[in-house]
Amino acid sequence: MRDVIGDAAGKVWHYLNDNGDASVSKVTSETGLGKNEVQRAIGWLLKEDKLNIETVGRAETLSLK
Repeated sequence: MRDVIGDAAGKVWHYLNDNGDASVSKVTSETGLGKNEVQRAIGWLLKEDKLNIETVGRAETLSLK
């Protein structure tokens, strides 16, 4: 499971690096990852201090540090 989460975190990181800030829903649909995979990847990237999350209304926007 650790490898699966690490791979998902890499996909999310590369997506944000290539495309800039994006909502969680956009990252989920654009990367082809499932919602649970994206949420786990977000946790991984937060733990590594590589990600910012900004909540505006009901939308969460992800960006790299």
